[in-house]
Amino acid sequence: MASIVANLPPPFLFHVRKSVLGRFHSFPVSLIRESRNHISIAVKATGESSESSTSLSVVESVQNVWDKSEDRIALIGLGFAAVVALWASANLISAIDKLPLIPNALELVGILFSSWFVYRYLLFKPDREELFQIISKSISDVLGQ
Repeated sequence: MASIVANLPPPFLFHVRKSVLGRFHSFPVSLIRESRNHISIAVKATGESSESSTSLSVVESVQNVWDKSEDRIALIGLGFAAVVALWASANLISAIDKLPLIPNALELVGILFSSWFVYRYLLFKPDREELFQIISKSISDVLGQ
């Protein structure tokens, strides 16, 4: 459960004290104190957020894969290989970034490719439809449909 405390100026439409207090009682908000120019309130979230449900589903899917696996040593090796690959790629990118002209050349290549992509696929309506068909075909190929 998340909570937040804010010190807000009073709304322009509600200068009467009872109308401000009456508005806050219908929400999960509690009034802490009121001064002449500001209202301090505390708010607590009561519902679940989509982030927590997503993280729970990821954890549950990893637990299901771990429970169903017969070769757990291979899964540990695959996880270790993924960590090593991530570390190596981060070091490779930082090494390339330290070279004198390579980052600028790669940035120029990226700008040129992005410009070509916008001109080729996004500028005109028939080209956008073609891109949508290519993406749909790729998704169906990946999902095996």
